[in-house]
Amino acid sequence: MTQLAEEANDEQLLSEIHTSLLELTSKAENAQIEALLSGEYDAMNCFLEINAGAGGTEAQDWAYMLARMYTMWAEKKKYKIDITDKSDGEEAGVKSITLHIKGDKAYGWLKKETGVHRLVRISPFDANARRHTSFASVFTSPELDNNVEVAISESDLRIDTYRASGAGGQHINKTDSAVRITHIPTGIVTQCQTDRSQHRNKAIAMSLLISKLQALKIAEQEAKVSAESAEKTDIAWGHQIRSYVLQPYQMVKDLRTGCEIGDAHSVLDGNIDKFLESALSNGSHNSDK
Repeated sequence: MTQLAEEANDEQLLSEIHTSLLELTSKAENAQIEALLSGEYDAMNCFLEINAGAGGTEAQDWAYMLARMYTMWAEKKKYKIDITDKSDGEEAGVKSITLHIKGDKAYGWLKKETGVHRLVRISPFDANARRHTSFASVFTSPELDNNVEVAISESDLRIDTYRASGAGGQHINKTDSAVRITHIPTGIVTQCQTDRSQHRNKAIAMSLLISKLQALKIAEQEAKVSAESAEKTDIAWGHQIRSYVLQPYQMVKDLRTGCEIGDAHSVLDGNIDKFLESALSNGSHNSDK
């Protein structure tokens, strides 16, 4: 049709063909994403845990910036976000924070975000305005139904209660409602202090523990498959996956896929879909500088 329209100099038909191709391209891209989000746990809600690396206030502020980035992304997706646990930094930011992101395919979208995220910037906390590099780790896991079969023995658990932190005043929590659960065999620790009810906090912490144990099981299975196929991967836990540079230039680059975006502030405002899509497809993505 394009060839015939060009031969006939039919601008209207060429315009209609162009529009149709754009619509078809959009449908194809959406179908590809749907296919990539068809894993066993992809449709589930997601727990996203962020921990500041070494570096004190710098790293803690970076952990907060990441939490803000994921929160803004989730809000754009119309997802619901709760903070199940939070440890504030001494001067700014957070030492650790766990976001409970609820919505269709939340875990599917975020499952490849596990890893170390690196920030390079002129420090707002440095009187000499020197450039600093900060690190924070991200760990994602699906929220699984408590009926999912995960072998947990009561003897493997240590459950501690403590007083939830608060701003004080008449609403301060005067009872030990916060709950910390330690899974002794793996050393995994989960905690929750968001509710006044100790029972509710325990249920949330247990749900998070189950999801982490299941994620660990999935990771072990994936590692086994990878070893059997003798394929190398740089997406293992603890490895740097993305670099965010604010000075001396602006660039956010995913080190696994090569996807990069020049507008770093837009990325930190939650516009991370290009990175999520390229990581899901596990291929390179065209740069957008």
